[in-house]
Amino acid sequence: MDFKEIEERSLKIRAKYHELEKQYHGSEWTVEEDALAFLTDAGLVGRLTMSQQGRWPKADENNAELKHKLGENIWWLIVLANRMDINIEEALEGFLSKTEKLL
Repeated sequence: MDFKEIEERSLKIRAKYHELEKQYHGSEWTVEEDALAFLTDAGLVGRLTMSQQGRWPKADENNAELKHKLGENIWWLIVLANRMDINIEEALEGFLSKTEKLL
């Protein structure tokens, strides 16, 4: 799967969630609400990581929930970048290149 395909699929899923938001709440979530949802899921990655590493009670022996949340966090970053008119591929490339040069 290439990155463009991942982006396209991510944005299609987000569009479907926007439809549900309009149906249930009368409007789409704002960028700020999306960012808060991302932060909530990022926190869950932290807790699930603690569990996976034996520092919190085990809730999921096969890491299915952790895998799901890791994927969901990548999805949120793609969605947020798109909503803020940031090319996520360029942002990632810029970060990697800059960090590689620093190290």
